Amino acid sequence: MSSKKFGNEIEIETNVEISETSEKNPIPVKYVPTEKSVEEKHIIDIEEHLYNPEEIAKRYRVSINTSNPAESRGLNLGLVKELLERNGPNILTPPRKKHPFFRYLECLSTLFNVLLIISGVLTYIVLAIDPADNQANIYLGAILFGVAFLNAFLQFIQLQKSAAILESFLNMIPQQCHVIREGKLTQIQASTLVNGDVVHVKMGDKVPADLFMFATNDMKVDNSSLTGESEPQERSKAMSTEKNPLEASNLCFNGTIVVSGEGYGIVIRTGDDTVLGQVAGLTTGERKNLSPLAKETNTFVKIIATIASLCAIIFFGISFKIVNILSLNVSFAIGILVAWVPQGLPATVTILLTISAKRMAAQNILVKDLEAVETLGAITLLATDKTGTLTRNQMTVTYIWSSLNIYTNVHNAKSENTIHFDSNSSGIQEIIHIASLCSRAKFDKTDIPFNERKIFGDATETALIRFGAQHVDDYDTLINKYPKVFEIPFNSETKWALTIHKKRHENGELTLYIKGAPERILKLCSTLLLDEEVVSLTDEHKNKYNEAYEFMASKGHRVLALAQLLLPGDQYPEDFKFEKEEKNYPLGNYCFIGLCSLEDPPKHGVREAIGTCREAGIKVIMVTGDHPLTAESIARKINLMVSDTKPLIAKKTGRPIESIHENEYNAIVIHGEEIDSLSDNDWDNIFSKEEIIFARTSPRHKLEIVKHAQSMGHIVGVTGDGVNDSPALKKADLGISMNQSGSDVSKEAASMILIDDNFASIIKGIEEGRLIFTNLRKSIKYTLTHITPEVVVSLLYIVVPLPLPLSPLLILLTDLGYELFIVLSYAWDRPETRKGLMKVRPRKPVTPKSIERLRREAQSETGQNETSSKFSSFLLSLKKPFKARWWLEMFENTDEIVLVGKDILSYAYLEGGIIESIGAVIAYFVVLYHNGITPYDARKMQTLVTEKRYFTPDAEPYINVYDEVITKEMQLRIAEEAESLVYLSIMIQQMFNLFACKAQHRFPIGKFMFSNYRNFIGIVFGAAFAMCVVYIPAFNVAFGTSYTLDPIFWLIPIGSGILILVYTSLRIVISRKWNPVRFNPEILGLEMHPTVFTIIEKKA
Repeated sequence: MSSKKFGNEIEIETNVEISETSEKNPIPVKYVPTEKSVEEKHIIDIEEHLYNPEEIAKRYRVSINTSNPAESRGLNLGLVKELLERNGPNILTPPRKKHPFFRYLECLSTLFNVLLIISGVLTYIVLAIDPADNQANIYLGAILFGVAFLNAFLQFIQLQKSAAILESFLNMIPQQCHVIREGKLTQIQASTLVNGDVVHVKMGDKVPADLFMFATNDMKVDNSSLTGESEPQERSKAMSTEKNPLEASNLCFNGTIVVSGEGYGIVIRTGDDTVLGQVAGLTTGERKNLSPLAKETNTFVKIIATIASLCAIIFFGISFKIVNILSLNVSFAIGILVAWVPQGLPATVTILLTISAKRMAAQNILVKDLEAVETLGAITLLATDKTGTLTRNQMTVTYIWSSLNIYTNVHNAKSENTIHFDSNSSGIQEIIHIASLCSRAKFDKTDIPFNERKIFGDATETALIRFGAQHVDDYDTLINKYPKVFEIPFNSETKWALTIHKKRHENGELTLYIKGAPERILKLCSTLLLDEEVVSLTDEHKNKYNEAYEFMASKGHRVLALAQLLLPGDQYPEDFKFEKEEKNYPLGNYCFIGLCSLEDPPKHGVREAIGTCREAGIKVIMVTGDHPLTAESIARKINLMVSDTKPLIAKKTGRPIESIHENEYNAIVIHGEEIDSLSDNDWDNIFSKEEIIFARTSPRHKLEIVKHAQSMGHIVGVTGDGVNDSPALKKADLGISMNQSGSDVSKEAASMILIDDNFASIIKGIEEGRLIFTNLRKSIKYTLTHITPEVVVSLLYIVVPLPLPLSPLLILLTDLGYELFIVLSYAWDRPETRKGLMKVRPRKPVTPKSIERLRREAQSETGQNETSSKFSSFLLSLKKPFKARWWLEMFENTDEIVLVGKDILSYAYLEGGIIESIGAVIAYFVVLYHNGITPYDARKMQTLVTEKRYFTPDAEPYINVYDEVITKEMQLRIAEEAESLVYLSIMIQQMFNLFACKAQHRFPIGKFMFSNYRNFIGIVFGAAFAMCVVYIPAFNVAFGTSYTLDPIFWLIPIGSGILILVYTSLRIVISRKWNPVRFNPEILGLEMHPTVFTIIEKKA
């Protein structure tokens, strides 16, 4: 086996041989954490980093060679087999997947569907009480059951489609790794690793388990997916002094990426016991909150159920005063109960959300849960990760300082101190060559165009290579033309990297390039390249250097210095053998070429997106594992922070920081170390600020931030792509994961996935969410309005009494027939103002009053839900609507806009609903009167219906007040015509009501009527359906309607419909005066110009 020497780290060869029969330490079985308190249960339990390699090797009974790790023996196959059988494979336990049947039952068990099913059951109870007069209930009950099951099926299908798309995003390719077992280096599936295995990882590899590193060579890892730290972290074999394992330099964690170098490590955790697994465990341990839409829908169902129950009970008692027949009165009470239920509303809500989800899919937003569509529009706080979410997670060369000038490599950068990049300027070609040649980065392929290659290397070297390649004719030609003959990689001690190339110049054949920390490089230089000439480095030059350095560092950039030395041919001929150990290369008198700064730039459109969020009243906070200064620097570029923090105010005013009062600043940066010690008052104070950054946070901290925000009433959205984001993604009201850069764990935890990783897509989603909520309110307002005339005419049947104006079957045809055609057209309604949706506050703004009310409610419920079963909690929730306090809180004046608020209930049941009821009743009496039956006759005939069987096939002739004989045939025809007109009256009035409900701030008449042509398509199809029911003889037999109805009677509901539009216009005039729309105040300092970060392309 080939051996490899790992730098100067190991000077004395040390062999650690542990045989199977040696002193027995406990075999490292599957790691089981000891019992912990609630506070400690999420703390990562790893302590191996505090020991030396020999102790770890002894603990895990493995043979290693620290001086020549490639010669390690590793575990024997017998022990591997035993451990694999005992501990199981090295995989994360996949999230439990619900069987499709149970998922369907879950969709079916929503309160709306339960209410429909209960209505169906009651309908069959009525049938059982009086089969002869309720034969239609056979079909009515079946339709109610069918609607519930169909509604659940629509939701189920959408969930299944989203799940299938998500499955296609997840990484299903088995990971491979290199392991040493019985002295042989072999490639195996990572799932077969066991504790104690010796694993070899190199640049570009994904770490397959948690490793204790006992040998490394210039090794760096990218921990951003796990910790949020954007900078590559160096790994070494040195025993760590850091107690926190995430900060230890001798540990590598499952799922992280090796970006440079290589190393050998001992597996110390596998599967669910890895840090990755423990973070994923945080995700599975969190319960998902009900969405705001689900909560409000449930509340609405309880309101409907309460009103229906009260009406049924009240009129059941009243009916005994009129008809003393128990079976008839029970049937009537159940009929009233069923009449209150908006049977078409569940399907309407589901279909509208599905249509909106499809529109969001076209915007590259995958919705896993339909209710998440509306939740995105309702969020009041958006907590976002930085690396990979707001920024590209790809370092980019931004500024260059050469020949005492600062050049900007950003196309739209504006600064008085900089000039635009020009590759022909003095020193720039040298910088391009150093960036391209002084590098250890490698490519996955070299036979494809440069832009399509994957670069293996740390973020800095990758950025420099991309910069160099953009400004040379052919990168591969440059590399081949100036081959590397010697190299010293970057390390933490020297903080520089050096290469020597065969590059001819006037005095020789070799050129030395060096890059690294500016202060280190400057000390090694004695000259400076100025206007193509080498001059001595003076104090004036150093002052200019300091100014440039401070300018770049103040931007939060990483700054590198670049230098060169043209090696004289008499000392260093072309075939000179450089030796690293002998240090026979120059260590000073270099020529300083310049500085370059690199940053992980914001993604395209992020600045405008965050600015738009803030204009929409959404508080955007950054939660990152990165350094506070780096986080604040990025935040100030993307509109997340525009005002001064407490330290900044103290610095500007020259006052002690302790003298700055809370009301003097509105921006705050919190370090993760402070989070554990924060009190409730501290949290309240933090969230009272408009601009918040949490830096150096752990996954547990992110979870705490979400929980505290939710406890204040915030509807929290969380964006992220790393494993460290997943617990917060699941706990949030809306978790938003990235697709391309996102981990599988984060995608599973999220409710929504940005397919193209474009943060700006969130803005389109928020606007869509707000629009669909507005349109849902319109559709519910429209749907509930027609319930009032249905209930009123049903009450007339028993209270007056009158012949039945509308049969239960026609009520169902109203709810599930033409109403569906019309109401679905609301899905395409546009906002009443072009930008109005994103200029108003969220529908549930968090204010001091709302926080106080929420905590008051929480205090009154303390202890009830903690000790109760789910069933008892459900019963408790059903009892609430029967308590006065619940109704007082329901109609309490707040700033919230709920799905079904008092404004909608008032219009539907007391305003528009009453107008429609009057129109339907008038139409009913006009048809009766036109056919010789006065209101007196109608009441008298219905009173004698038990004896004379009026309006039935067995009816006796009736003599009216005008002494005219109304025969059986005439009675049946008149009843059918009257019932037909009541049915059409509701439909015609609802056509006008469509535009009345459509208008909230604009008049329903005028140009706004025609903003959605699908409204008219819905009217055409809905009207066609209703006309078929009435005017096609075959349908007359099935539904009890009559084609003989004279269309002249349509004028009555048309007149009533016009009255609805007039009333709505007056209502809007009053609303504009007493309750005008309040737009959010302007936020000073927001920069809303585009953030196109375009690198200047090389001139042709």
